[in-house]
Amino acid sequence: IKQLKVQDKDTGTLDMARRLFDTEAQVLYQLGNHPQIPSLMAHFEEDQEFYLAQEYIEGSRLNRQIEEGKPWSETRVVLLLQEVLEILSFVHRQQVIHRDIKPSNLIRRHRDGKLVLIDFGAVKQVTSSPLLDAETGATNITVAIGTHGYMPNEQYAGKPRFSSDVYAVGILGIRALTGLHPQKLEEDPVTSELDWRRHAPMVSSSLAAVLDKMV
Repeated sequence: IKQLKVQDKDTGTLDMARRLFDTEAQVLYQLGNHPQIPSLMAHFEEDQEFYLAQEYIEGSRLNRQIEEGKPWSETRVVLLLQEVLEILSFVHRQQVIHRDIKPSNLIRRHRDGKLVLIDFGAVKQVTSSPLLDAETGATNITVAIGTHGYMPNEQYAGKPRFSSDVYAVGILGIRALTGLHPQKLEEDPVTSELDWRRHAPMVSSSLAAVLDKMV
């Protein structure tokens, strides 16, 4: 059960939150048709709070398997990228941007060993910030949702694209390959690209090229 708290409970904000919540819930029902995305069982409102009841996934989060200072083999990283990108391909075909792909939002399911993608960032729009900008009076729905290190610049600016998710998956691959948290990776001072290859000197040029393109 996930409880979504609305910070500002005046009537206008609650009505807007309710509409957004209902819209996003319909998206989650639709996405739950994929075997590697949790099903949404129900969504409801009680005492001006919003709730999602989702399928429980028994397994372990990927952040427990991607440990600092313990790089993965290239083969293992390629399999990880393929599996996540196949789920993401389905998500993007539904015209949805996940916005928060990171190790803790991927669960390795115990019963079949498959990865499950959880915690879609879109529903966070309802609750993560005031819905009206105090200065401009504009509706603030495109707040930056995501996690530092896994977000590209356009997502920081509140303008995520499908490619923003691809960036996050690329960072996930680099994290597994180098054994380093993305916030510890430096940028090339000239190109502003991530300077990660020196932390994975054995990586094949073909995989490195794919990862560079993703990020």
